[in-house]
Amino acid sequence: MSKEDDNKALIGRWFTGFWGNPWDSRIVDELAAPDMLLQYSLHAPRRGRQDIKNFMTDFRAAFPDLNFWGAADLIAEGDYVVGRWEGGGTHTGPAFSDFLIGSLPAATGRKMKFTGTTVLKVVNGKITEEVGLDDGVTALQQLGLLRAA
Repeated sequence: MSKEDDNKALIGRWFTGFWGNPWDSRIVDELAAPDMLLQYSLHAPRRGRQDIKNFMTDFRAAFPDLNFWGAADLIAEGDYVVGRWEGGGTHTGPAFSDFLIGSLPAATGRKMKFTGTTVLKVVNGKITEEVGLDDGVTALQQLGLLRAA
């Protein structure tokens, strides 16, 4: 297999283990570099394995059915892998204050479903960064944190 094929296989495992449902926190220690960057427009950037695990633990407590899946084949070139995805969940858990634009009180019952594109960098078999552009406006409108004009 080529480097690109290896990287796509690694990212496929990451998407399933980290973003899928159920998630497995051990995937972070296995596949993420110690100082990995995780950055999306809805949340403050996260850096490092423990910070990333804390983020996902809180996100999944607030949205227990949270799930994301691929919407197209992965594309790889050199150290980079690009994936398109869709996903979402229902806010049935505790209050959630991680959105940059505002907080949700406990168990609003609101659902979000949105899409995005992510670029991941793999160096020496570890993910060093995951930077995504998501349709955060749609998610925030669905959650009642942003009003449509």
